Amino acid sequence: MAKFRMIQTGFWKDPKVMEEMTPEDKFFFMYLLTNPQVTQIGIYRITKKQVAFETGFSIETVQLLFDRFLHQYELIRYNDETRELAIKNWGKHNLARGGKPMLDCIQKELEDVKDRSLIDYVGQAVTNPSIRELYTTFTAENDDTATLRGQKEEEKQEKEQKQELYATVFRFYEDNIGVLNPFIAESIALWLEELSPEVVMLAIKKALMKQKRWDYAEGILKKWVNQNLTTPQLIEANGKHFQQRQPQTTSTDLLERVKRGDFS
Repeated sequence: MAKFRMIQTGFWKDPKVMEEMTPEDKFFFMYLLTNPQVTQIGIYRITKKQVAFETGFSIETVQLLFDRFLHQYELIRYNDETRELAIKNWGKHNLARGGKPMLDCIQKELEDVKDRSLIDYVGQAVTNPSIRELYTTFTAENDDTATLRGQKEEEKQEKEQKQELYATVFRFYEDNIGVLNPFIAESIALWLEELSPEVVMLAIKKALMKQKRWDYAEGILKKWVNQNLTTPQLIEANGKHFQQRQPQTTSTDLLERVKRGDFS
């Protein structure tokens, strides 16, 4: 971290500084550009309480000043979670000259930035090609990181949904059949990898109607898979088709069977 900062005299002739800012704003802006936390890259960590302590402003005044510079002047960005502040035009006024020592310093400081979106924010004003390329490199890494984070979040959500579906079937089993031992739980989980929870629970229901247990339900599932019946709709349609193919028994036929003693 440098021991001093240079402010161009043109600062005081900037129209926004001259015409829009109050004396309080000018002092605050000067503080943001020169305080001991300022880095070579224009992104640094600082708390609002620290700003209040070093400037002598109340915490309420500091909050108002932050709001003005964020939303009215749009000269900074601040991440409340990481406590990182970025100065919009820092690169334009402070990063004109490069060289290996400068690049090494910039790279080291960029590596420490937690909110990588601030790197892109400051980098847009950098005019030096080699330094701008360095900022761009970290911005690209940020895109890759964001993509990876999004993928991990999707995987996490899918895993949670999967666990909830498993729990639904397990609860249904325990409510209707009994205690779920590890062997049966593993067997049900394997079927849930292949079929939907609705299909697995339908097989359990059919087993219950026959006053049977899991081994009977598993037999039903094997039969459905062999017949490529993998959804409740297909299973229902197949059941209706089977019933239609069965011969209809009339009351007369039933009476004749009773007379013959045929109770099969």
